[in-house]
Amino acid sequence: QVQLVESGGGSVQAGDSLRLSCAASGRSFSSYAMGWFRQAPGKERDFVAAIGWSAGGTDYADSVKGRFTISRDKAKNTLYLQMNSLKPEDTAVYYCAARLGARAGWVNQYPHWGQGTQVTVSS
Repeated sequence: QVQLVESGGGSVQAGDSLRLSCAASGRSFSSYAMGWFRQAPGKERDFVAAIGWSAGGTDYADSVKGRFTISRDKAKNTLYLQMNSLKPEDTAVYYCAARLGARAGWVNQYPHWGQGTQVTVSS
């Protein structure tokens, strides 16, 4: 069974950086894609970034391009999201997700989810 555990959230000032981690376990992820999503209060869960576990190809939401970087450490089975130049509108609960197959940008394409980690950015 796939298990995903996020960490690294916190409260920061606008312009600061944070790195989120997602520890993945339960199986080999060589055929998986992993993604980061976020959900602000009262809003839907939105796509942030995705990566193919084996080849490492990436996709980003337009709102985070140039500021966020998704990566993975195969040896540690860990997914990362490096977030730079944070803005108050980045405030949300951030979720790690996994799916068998290619990268995807829709919530309903990912069957496996972590519990989320809160990121709060103040101005």
